[in-house]
Amino acid sequence: MAADNDKSRLDDAARAGWLYFIAGHTQDEIARMLQVSRASAQRLVSLCLAERLITFRLEHPIAACMELAARLKERFDLVHCEVVPADPAAPQATAGIAERCANLLDATLRSETPVIVALGTGRAVRAAVERVTPIDRPNHQIVSLVGNISADGSASFYDTVGRLADRTGARHYPMPLPFLMSSEDERNKMVRIEPIAKVRAVAAKADLRLVGIGQMDQKAQVHIDGFVTRDELFEMMRLGAIGEITGWAYDSKGRLLKAGTNKRLTSIPPEVPAKTTTIGAAVGAAKVVAIAAALSGGLINGLITDETTARAILER
Repeated sequence: MAADNDKSRLDDAARAGWLYFIAGHTQDEIARMLQVSRASAQRLVSLCLAERLITFRLEHPIAACMELAARLKERFDLVHCEVVPADPAAPQATAGIAERCANLLDATLRSETPVIVALGTGRAVRAAVERVTPIDRPNHQIVSLVGNISADGSASFYDTVGRLADRTGARHYPMPLPFLMSSEDERNKMVRIEPIAKVRAVAAKADLRLVGIGQMDQKAQVHIDGFVTRDELFEMMRLGAIGEITGWAYDSKGRLLKAGTNKRLTSIPPEVPAKTTTIGAAVGAAKVVAIAAALSGGLINGLITDETTARAILER
């Protein structure tokens, strides 16, 4: 019964949201149409937004953002670059870049021709997947670039492959391995196991790679999320790591390190230089150095970021 009531309320909220945002009615008019009080109509419209029953996309490009994107594209010879407005109240918020990443995924997935999309992990990528418009594309393939099991055996909350497959009906290929193995030898053995080798073969043929970019400092997300220990993080920092993509740590010139956790990592390494369209999605002052190094080293050939981050990269 409770589930039925919840569904009915969401139906009412969706109807109220459609009447307000699409049909252009006032809340007074909606109240009369739905035969509820004005306060109830207002709450239904708010619920519609809170539950993301209706979403919005900015279609008018902002000149300052376009100019920043053009400069980044020219400087780093990028195949794709988008810069979104910054939110002064939340400079690290990923909503803006997630919306543009979702738009890119939508455009890719609308293709009738079978495509392969390879995904990293992270908050921006996860948020983008949640914004993808549901579509039936059973001939597409979604593949993970990252081993999604942490040291304690738990799966990453930010794993994205299964969620995108749910929204598209596409076949999906998770990477059912620990993020790190106990030794380089063990890693080499595991990645040669036939099912894992097949996942890696699918990823090698990807038409699009979408990855997050993480900084390597005491607030590194790979440490916060439990994939590397404090000692492992500090070792990588001593070795010169300033950023990571799918766990692969690199230095200030965008060169992948050949030591530390990189020797035990099961994730699929970045192409160097990137040949597949490889889009990095990241914002924030803490990530500027990592983003700039990834661009300089050719670890990514596309970027989606915000205007504050874009300016900081260009000023380096």
